[in-house]
Amino acid sequence: MPELPEVQTTVNGLNKTVKGKKIVDVWTDIAVETPSLPHHFTSTKSTKFFNEFKKLIVGATIVKAERRAKNIFIHLDNKQSIWIHMKMTGHMMYGSYELDKKNNQWVPAATERNAALRDPYNRYLHTVFTIQDKPFGSAQDLRQLVLSDVRKFAKVTILPTDTIDNELDIGPEPLTKEFTLDVCTSQLLKRSNRAIKEVLLDQKIISGIGNIYSDEALWLAGIHPLRLVKDITPAEMKLLYEGIKVVLEKGIDFGGDSTSDYRDINGERGKFQAAHNAYRMTGKPCKKNDGGIIERIPFSGRGAHFCPAHQML
Repeated sequence: MPELPEVQTTVNGLNKTVKGKKIVDVWTDIAVETPSLPHHFTSTKSTKFFNEFKKLIVGATIVKAERRAKNIFIHLDNKQSIWIHMKMTGHMMYGSYELDKKNNQWVPAATERNAALRDPYNRYLHTVFTIQDKPFGSAQDLRQLVLSDVRKFAKVTILPTDTIDNELDIGPEPLTKEFTLDVCTSQLLKRSNRAIKEVLLDQKIISGIGNIYSDEALWLAGIHPLRLVKDITPAEMKLLYEGIKVVLEKGIDFGGDSTSDYRDINGERGKFQAAHNAYRMTGKPCKKNDGGIIERIPFSGRGAHFCPAHQML
């Protein structure tokens, strides 16, 4: 699942490519939500939902994109915001696409020179925003902002921009100046009797951390993923606080993690998977040269990776 670095990388890409440009059409084969209809996502496509969704989007200009936790908000000049959650396997790209009407599928246009958009992981297009790439341009100046999602779990919503805070129930952002050691500690201690890995994954405690970056932060801090929060010493908590910031910033610097399906706005892989110390390093010597071999244990339907030599339970 895309985590904070992947979502931030996407938002950075959106602000470079579509900020200030007009949406002239939209297509989707997944359900969408709209303000005047129920906010809870439905599993079947509704024409009523889509028609209102389209009415609120077409003709609007993109003001900017913003990340909140693992959510993307594309703010429009009509005071509406497109809300996208990429869920497990979603990612967004920008390029020239055309609709294969026979198969009702969007594919890269013959004129598209970016070969990365033809990566097999980039072919599962379920929402397409057609963008006027140049002011007062012709039909040849249209490009597409697309959502690719092999599992079709991604969420697409539109809502009034001024209601966003009412819709989100998330913890503090870990890369802001407001996220101090005291804030980190107090947030984690809200779940003091739970395993630290579980609490790090709780978006109501700290925003944006998922499976990959929790493993990496705990490895840096030398904390076993099953340690109870209440048993973590102040010194260890400081190391964890610092580790969270380090791995998230590094993830952004590396353009995200493409261990699985994630691709950036150009359809290209991120590079953080080449910098893993713990995640999916099972059976490999610990990079701290402490004699440990990275292990994986089942955890909440997923896994937790750690070094038994310096992350002792």
